[in-house]
Amino acid sequence: MDFLEGPRPRLFAHRGGGLEAPENTIEAFAAGLAAGCERLELDVRATSDGEVVVLHDETLDRTTDGRGLACAQTLAEIRACDAGARFVSGDGSQPFRERGVRVPTLAEVLEAFPGVPLNIEVKQSEPAMESAVLAVLDRFDARRQVLLAAEKGPIMERIRAVATNVITSFSVEDVAVFLQHWQDGTLAGYRPPGVALQVPPAFMGKPVVTEEVVALAHDLGLEVHVWTIDDEVEMERLLDLGADGIITDRPTVAAAVFHRRGLR
Repeated sequence: MDFLEGPRPRLFAHRGGGLEAPENTIEAFAAGLAAGCERLELDVRATSDGEVVVLHDETLDRTTDGRGLACAQTLAEIRACDAGARFVSGDGSQPFRERGVRVPTLAEVLEAFPGVPLNIEVKQSEPAMESAVLAVLDRFDARRQVLLAAEKGPIMERIRAVATNVITSFSVEDVAVFLQHWQDGTLAGYRPPGVALQVPPAFMGKPVVTEEVVALAHDLGLEVHVWTIDDEVEMERLLDLGADGIITDRPTVAAAVFHRRGLR
């Protein structure tokens, strides 16, 4: 499926649904899709031997039983880590510990979930890894099913320079420029650099997602995807405002809200 196809509002399993299974693992992605999400949000970094792995943090410490910088370790070293060791369920148990859960490669995700739209955030600044990500996508002819994201402006600039036929979201700097144009009343001459604002509901106590911002984004042909939303009441509020996507760590909860509202 092309990324921009399918029903709206869109429902994303954030890192597969990190409150329901070990984040950024095949197990989490499978569970998020089974719960009712149609899209997967994930993060990528590169190993010391140039492999693209699905991992949010710079280090392995928080999400695996490994230690140290991911970029300083080979794929084999990272694959030796237990990616289910740190996950704790709501009842305090560790159901994924020592169950063979591993940090996957991007290629393994594409192979396991063919055609599933992926929201891929490039986390690593140096060394640059954008070309490596594109090489993996091309192995699976997957550019059309992907939206590339980056929080940092320099990474996003590199993505847009080498991936001219892949859609992107907005970097933090891109969002700031959009909001400044809105505040200055100069959106008439503004050209969006991406297809989706992916933003939190508020930043530093100030609302970001409002009815007016959503309407202005829609006037510009932009979608508004909101992260990371795990509370049912907040999901309902954002959907009422016209949000085009909910990015959640609780796929089962979000899917229930969508079904209750007749959105699926």
